[in-house]
Amino acid sequence: MTARDAWELASFVVTALGLPFAIVFFAFEQRKERDNEEEAQYQLLSDAYNDFLKVVLAHPDLQLRTATPLPDPSPEQRERMLVIFDMLISLFERAYLVAWKPRMGEDERRRWNSWDDYMREWCRRDDFRNALPLLLRGEDPQFQDYLRRLVDEERGVSHSILSPSIGALNG
Repeated sequence: MTARDAWELASFVVTALGLPFAIVFFAFEQRKERDNEEEAQYQLLSDAYNDFLKVVLAHPDLQLRTATPLPDPSPEQRERMLVIFDMLISLFERAYLVAWKPRMGEDERRRWNSWDDYMREWCRRDDFRNALPLLLRGEDPQFQDYLRRLVDEERGVSHSILSPSIGALNG
């Protein structure tokens, strides 16, 4: 075997064994990077929800963390409530656009279930539900459908109670 033959054989071995290994390693690293990015996005969203809860806590007179809404809010309280609900809808839409997928892996499903729970909790509130026609205007259509479906499920209704034709409630 000549030196040239040895180099050709070595080149073939490297190509035959090294290239597939490099491809597998590259794919593994890419998947790991995607997982890290998804976890970072989830953490940012989670931090944003915690920041939102701080806003809620700064307005205890609105009773936003109680099971029943404020019985007779003043116009100023109604306005603050709408602004806070608007912040929440923006956060929910961002979570939907970033984290929801038709097909999810186990980790993705676990992360999404947290957001689904938050949305369902708020959809059970009459004051939030009543404000949704106004709050959902201009939001992503698929997000609107998703939230309307949650409202229906939480109320046990088989048809949508928040059709787009319903006018906005001003309080």
